Amino acid sequence: MTAETVRLSESWKKALAAEFDAPYMRTLKDFLIASKNSGKVIFPKGNEYFRALDLTPLGTVKVVILGQDPYHGEGQAHGLCFSVRPGVRVPPSLVNIYKEMQADLGIPPARHGYLEHWAKQGVLLLNSVLTVERACAASHQGKGWERFTDAVIARVNAQETPAVFMLWGAYAQRKAAFVDSSKHLVLKAPHPSPLSAHNGFFGSRHFSQANDFLIRNGLTPIDWKLPDTP
Repeated sequence: MTAETVRLSESWKKALAAEFDAPYMRTLKDFLIASKNSGKVIFPKGNEYFRALDLTPLGTVKVVILGQDPYHGEGQAHGLCFSVRPGVRVPPSLVNIYKEMQADLGIPPARHGYLEHWAKQGVLLLNSVLTVERACAASHQGKGWERFTDAVIARVNAQETPAVFMLWGAYAQRKAAFVDSSKHLVLKAPHPSPLSAHNGFFGSRHFSQANDFLIRNGLTPIDWKLPDTP
């Protein structure tokens, strides 16, 4: 797996060249190849592993939302955290994200869960682990992806332009604990999962806070309203 062979914006290819050349990425590539050769089905598709980075070039990142693993159900994952393909039922955590957006910004919940509209505006929808085996949650944790996505976050943190980090849940908060909060806006809340959303995710008003911060720093706010049809 090299920067030259993956579908990825040029800004990220340059910024992450050392990661792609590192031994751990070669080990990760060998693991993925061996998994596929043994008949295991991997989500998302190979050309979508880095979809979040491809849609949101480094210099355009305004907001970072961190997830943990891709969805492991058939036809769900397509390389953006919390997002699902058109026609797929909106997952419970995303339903709660929509509820909070409505309470915060008055935006009615979308009828789909396809979030590319956000990504194309500078919302980096980054999972910590970028692949998963079908019907086997967390199956690719500890294989190297976490180190790679740590490097992604570090590159955004190092940018001169300030960004907003939406850290939902303890996992995301630990992963991005090194982000410079004197330069960037770091927003923390419980995870939007039905198990924890009522413990402080609802009422967190992260979406309006993010846009207020972007405006104060001379940046265009995010249009969080998704198109009626993806």
